[in-house]
Amino acid sequence: MTYYEGALHKMCVSAGPKGDVFYKLKLGENSIDMNALIGKHIELVSQGEIRCVNCDKKTKKSFNQGYCYRCLITLAQCDSCMIKPEKCHYHEGTCREPEWGKAHCFSDHYVYLANTGAVKIGITRHVSEVISSRWIDQGATEAMVFLKVKNRLISGLVETACKNHIGDKTNWRTMLKGQPEPAALSDIKRGILEKIAPELTRIKQQHGQDAVEDVSSPPVAIHYPVNHFPVKVKSINLDKTPTFSGLLHGIKGQYLLLDDDRVINLRKYAGYQVSLSSQ
Repeated sequence: MTYYEGALHKMCVSAGPKGDVFYKLKLGENSIDMNALIGKHIELVSQGEIRCVNCDKKTKKSFNQGYCYRCLITLAQCDSCMIKPEKCHYHEGTCREPEWGKAHCFSDHYVYLANTGAVKIGITRHVSEVISSRWIDQGATEAMVFLKVKNRLISGLVETACKNHIGDKTNWRTMLKGQPEPAALSDIKRGILEKIAPELTRIKQQHGQDAVEDVSSPPVAIHYPVNHFPVKVKSINLDKTPTFSGLLHGIKGQYLLLDDDRVINLRKYAGYQVSLSSQ
């Protein structure tokens, strides 16, 4: 038996040249190769303690995937404009952490399409690799960048225009049930660009002609390490079920897929002190 313990965080993800996804989970001083545990029996035990992923203070309740309440209401990265970037208020002088906002929000952002069971729109800063970690975290099986914008506020304005024609949410239950049918992302891109052309013109008039740029990027396929998908998804709540065990069938997004159709979103429980054993 192999045993690890420490605070949960979202799994680190990477993709190989053929789109194969690899997962590592940090617990304490250990970096666990989660792909190597697929097909093995695992047990995860919550030790009844939660620590904020930012300040490391004990908290009775975790907010926004791992933060204590004080960090939730004071950190810029926990502000509502992180979810709705079109509501960025840096220019109003009310950013919670101006230096953080300057470093994270005033850089190139990318608008993308991703197939997570249905095609959705999204934004990301991270496209240094061919496959963005954000696409993997969302469980996308194919994705493509189609616009580059010069800051986070503009990315929100463009995304809002797109949302009139395409959704921006992932149905996590559908995403976990298997491999969706391929989507014609390039055709969908062309259709969306035609529909939002007037909005893009207005954004460029207000923010400059370089505010939005077309990106010629082909779709990429993403392959997850899954031996068996659940038929009827049963979500494990770590607060109600602090100990669970079973055969690990695979990993998709930030979810572990276990036998008996059970799944758990590890990212949801960031900051929880746990132990993980495998055999």
